[in-house]
Amino acid sequence: MKNIAIIPARSGSKGLPDKNIKMLSGKPLIAWSIEAAISSGVYDEVMVSTDSEKYADIARSCGAKVPFLRSAEASSDTSSSWDAVREVILKYQELGQHFDTFTLLQPTSPLRSADDIKGSFDQMLDKNARTIVSVCETEDSPYTCNTLPESMSMQDFFIEEYKNTRRQDLPKCYRLNGAIYLSKVDEFLKDGDIYASDCYAYIMDGTRSVDIDTDLDFKIAQLLIEEGILG
Repeated sequence: MKNIAIIPARSGSKGLPDKNIKMLSGKPLIAWSIEAAISSGVYDEVMVSTDSEKYADIARSCGAKVPFLRSAEASSDTSSSWDAVREVILKYQELGQHFDTFTLLQPTSPLRSADDIKGSFDQMLDKNARTIVSVCETEDSPYTCNTLPESMSMQDFFIEEYKNTRRQDLPKCYRLNGAIYLSKVDEFLKDGDIYASDCYAYIMDGTRSVDIDTDLDFKIAQLLIEEGILG
């Protein structure tokens, strides 16, 4: 298979300006994903999709390819990462380069390792999967969560079966952690729904599942790196 890693790094972050190039433990945030992708050894191309020449220069200095800048249409506040992925795949095809799989590696998941990436490919082969999506165990069980009515009544808050169950005895639950989205190119271009069929989970350790959106997230990631307590 020919595989491409796509690292989306739009410059217009509203919550944390320029977070994709903010320094994390001595390296720009995007460098962590670039280096993990290259170190995994599974990709024919590791590229960064960005609308910024500044970001592109930083990405290239970290070892990634940036053969073109992202279009304005794929960089708007209403566009999604999947719009950027589709644009990247089609532009590479225009350049005569075709890939069997793509992996969306969001730079906001810097603690994902090369072994996680290789593990997701192993899972794809083992399951003969169309898509592999990374997950981690939830910090709080959804069995202890619910919406509240205006009255604030707790009468129907709990599922009766688990009302008095100890936390450690509740069913184990998982959440998307945003670190790895591995999918076959042809199927994605056909319908754009990576969850349509033959989609399987790759489980990651919670300490490697930090998703950076705020300055606090940065501080948590920095602490995990400096203390060497990644799972």
